[in-house]
Amino acid sequence: MIEAILKGFALGLLLVISVGPVVFTIIKQSLNNGHKGGFSFVAGVWLSDFLLVILSNAFTELVKQLLEYKKAIGYVGSIFLICMGVYFCFFKKVHLANENDKTNRFGKREFAKLFASGFIINTFNPSVMFFWLINATALSISHTLQQRIVIFSICLLMNMGADVGKVMLAGTLRNKLTIHNLSIINKVSGTILIGFGVALVYSIIFLPGKFQ
Repeated sequence: MIEAILKGFALGLLLVISVGPVVFTIIKQSLNNGHKGGFSFVAGVWLSDFLLVILSNAFTELVKQLLEYKKAIGYVGSIFLICMGVYFCFFKKVHLANENDKTNRFGKREFAKLFASGFIINTFNPSVMFFWLINATALSISHTLQQRIVIFSICLLMNMGADVGKVMLAGTLRNKLTIHNLSIINKVSGTILIGFGVALVYSIIFLPGKFQ
């Protein structure tokens, strides 16, 4: 169980430091509409992540019932993770969001709209769906359902805490998101992904009991 807790923190750290369009949108909504607007938006993101985690794990359970080649699935999952890591480290281009957005008024009717926009943007973001599906598939090969519940629960809680911080510190964060800093963040994210992939390969080769 300690291993599951540590992997939950590692996966959560990876999600927290990942920089994508959702991060910039959280900052923009917080700057434009205040803390209430920012929290309305991230609440939709949280619901989206929660549902994607459930669906990803449910899908991998179905795959596990239909397929008997656990080692093959494990190798494929590790290759995907390592390739994603290499992409983030060496090939991902860094772009900054447009900072010329005008401040909008925020009223009670905007709560539902911002919540829905957070849910939709996160749900239909291919990188987010890919993140949850690949990690759920990879972890399903070598971890029990109870262990995965611990891993993803810790990951989601860390991400929620980070989103609260982004809303509260929106102005400061926007000034810190320079090209140089984003490049460093991408390299750190890539390194963590590569580490996950290598750890999975290690488990397959040296801990074959998990794949019987």
